[in-house]
Amino acid sequence: MCHRIIEDDSTSEKSFQTLVIMTLIKSISGIRGTIGGSPGCGLTPVDAVKFASAYGTWLKLKSTSEKLKVVIGRDARISGKMISDLVCSTLCGLGIDVIDLGLSTTPTVEIAVPLEKANGGIILTASHNPKQWNALKLLNEKGEFISGTDGEKLLEIAEKEDFLFVEVDDLGTYTQNDSYLQKHIDSILALPLVNKQAIQDANFKVVVDAVNSTGGIFIPALLKALGVKDIVELYCEPTGHFPHNPEPLPEHLVELSDAVVSNKAVLGISIDPDVDRLALVCEDGSMFGEEYTLVAVGDYVLSKTPGNTVSNMSSTRALRDVTEKYGQNYSASAVGEVNVVVKMKETNAVIGGEGNGGIIYPESHYGRDALVGIALFLSHLAEKKCTVRALRDSYPKYIISKNKIELTPSIDVDRLLEKMILEYKNQEIDTTDGVKIYFDKEWVHLRKSNTEPIIRIYSESQNKEKAEELAHSVINKIQTFIN
Repeated sequence: MCHRIIEDDSTSEKSFQTLVIMTLIKSISGIRGTIGGSPGCGLTPVDAVKFASAYGTWLKLKSTSEKLKVVIGRDARISGKMISDLVCSTLCGLGIDVIDLGLSTTPTVEIAVPLEKANGGIILTASHNPKQWNALKLLNEKGEFISGTDGEKLLEIAEKEDFLFVEVDDLGTYTQNDSYLQKHIDSILALPLVNKQAIQDANFKVVVDAVNSTGGIFIPALLKALGVKDIVELYCEPTGHFPHNPEPLPEHLVELSDAVVSNKAVLGISIDPDVDRLALVCEDGSMFGEEYTLVAVGDYVLSKTPGNTVSNMSSTRALRDVTEKYGQNYSASAVGEVNVVVKMKETNAVIGGEGNGGIIYPESHYGRDALVGIALFLSHLAEKKCTVRALRDSYPKYIISKNKIELTPSIDVDRLLEKMILEYKNQEIDTTDGVKIYFDKEWVHLRKSNTEPIIRIYSESQNKEKAEELAHSVINKIQTFIN
């Protein structure tokens, strides 16, 4: 049985208590959980070793190489060093050589894997989750997240604990490599669409909130390399003690917003702990909107290199509008970074990502990368020679409303969604991932949870009231079918 603990998070200004239920979530993309508790209940040392063993064993089964190599990196959360030591030692015990980047970012590990000609990579981060969480995110030899099929095979290996460790003369080697901060920045500066001269000439003043994780190392270094001299740093010490909820949502960016206004900055930058999501604040303290990070960068990329675009089905329609403005084709993928990447490759997209501030620019690599996003956004802003607010106002205005319906376990969710398809058969419908119903430029997306009897209902319109009205009309229809 999982135990509950009360954790006291204190700062000089506030103290609040968080109820933590020990959790371990096993999925095809990796393993994540809360630190502590019993094995199989939280992310304990036993679980870290077990799933690192499964990953290493999976790599050995699929590779013909006599000697394998894996790149490891971590964000700054408190448990990171402990989990990293366990994972690295486990891989060495399987005879796999380990290259440890230490404090790093998700996109940095992703670019390091192919550069090191490694067989895979593991990023130790729970992304936007609070500090009590950590995770093993698993990459293939391309530095991309492993597929669903591969993930299922790995989980099967973990369940059977079908591991074989090597004898002493065959242990893997452990090497530290701290060169990838600069290598990542150099790769960004080399991108043709990154206009360093324009950024430098614009003389931007920027405020950065890095929630005391590795973005505090990487983002200021990138900005300086781009020619930004005036940088105000908020929470850029990589201590792992997050000063606020680390997910870059508007309600968590109040301090950043205030700092932008008080410092008369042109822009505020917020990233999550592993630096793959990017949210921006306008010079007046208003939110640019993480949904619109991809829209703005997409606009810039398309203006230079016209081509197709992709975002997931729960992302704003604004990217589609911008894409069609350039006479190009937009495609929607199932929710999830892996699915976005697959669709991008299928359609040869020049830019893609997710509405949570995740930008995927294939010219760099197939992974969400806030550093690439910052460089492209600043290039766009510098060339436009306008304010961030004016840039935001230049795009189609949409609002997304997010709702959910909790159902009893006895209700057949699939059958319920089938009824919704019939009910709205005269509308454009996409069943790639759940059911998405289009009403001209408005839409409602219904997706069932894989772990509980819940239907998530996202809707979008040109204002909040219409989006909520649209969602409630669909919710009422669902309730009618249930009754």
